[in-house]
Amino acid sequence: MGISFWQIAIVVVLVVLLFGRGKISSLMGDVAKGIKSFKKGMSSDEKDQTKSDSDKDSNSQN
Repeated sequence: MGISFWQIAIVVVLVVLLFGRGKISSLMGDVAKGIKSFKKGMSSDEKDQTKSDSDKDSNSQN
């Protein structure tokens, strides 16, 4: 009683009919932009954290 190929194909066809190809491609583009901005934010947070840690170390040495 697993999911067969035909069940997956029917779901895909229904999704394409409901949303249209243009809507799905724009949605995927928005998801990709969100992932990129999330990664960029995470890398900038790590840089800020590293910078603040080095500032604390230099202040504690003085």
